[in-house]
Amino acid sequence: MNNAIHQPQTIVVLGGGSEIARAIVVALDSASLRTVVLGCRNTGTADVEGLAAQLGGASVTARHFDAIDHGGHVDWVAAVVADHGDIDIVIQAFGQLGADAADDPLAAANLVDVNFAGAVSSGLAVANQLRKQGHGVLVSLSSVAGVRTRASNFVYGSTKAGLDAFTTGLGHALHGSGARVLTVRPGMVRTSMTEGMQEAPFTVDADEVAAATVNGLRKKKAVVWAPAKLQGVFGLLRVAPNAVWRKLDT
Repeated sequence: MNNAIHQPQTIVVLGGGSEIARAIVVALDSASLRTVVLGCRNTGTADVEGLAAQLGGASVTARHFDAIDHGGHVDWVAAVVADHGDIDIVIQAFGQLGADAADDPLAAANLVDVNFAGAVSSGLAVANQLRKQGHGVLVSLSSVAGVRTRASNFVYGSTKAGLDAFTTGLGHALHGSGARVLTVRPGMVRTSMTEGMQEAPFTVDADEVAAATVNGLRKKKAVVWAPAKLQGVFGLLRVAPNAVWRKLDT
């Protein structure tokens, strides 16, 4: 359980290879942190040693996790709890960009299965455990791409729109239980996933998203934007005329 100054003992990452999630783990490190579990489709690529070297002594382990194994997510969470006890923070960080999804119905369906359906089934499994515990936070990495979808990545954006609606709604459903949800809405982030892509305005590093997330956790926010100025920017872009919106995407 978190200590008096909200430092977690146990962190679970769903999508253990995510550079953003790993930066959040490092930003949350303290003398209280004992256990980090990296849920990965391929545990051999988890770089457990690399993350452990960035921490002050917490045990880091990798466990096989598949976002589209919807029927196995409840048992997966239960197994983590059986091995490590109550979970303080779960970071939901798996996802794909799906560059070819707009032209391929099957690729689009697969993208939805990973980015949205997988987030729903794993998110509910986590929420049930946190509600049972009476404490804990689900941190879900959404995206500003879901605030208003663009022609250039509308399938990906639609999955993030669904994820965002799910996690913010789940946060309301957990109100009063002691558990809560933090939805993180970053813009473009410099990671291996975006390497080689043209940078969008307000592009940030993973460490900046991590700092915003930790600040949101400590202030018990429901939503954080990274960088924070994107909240105002998208407040305007949400209501921009369609012709203007399409022009911005060229």
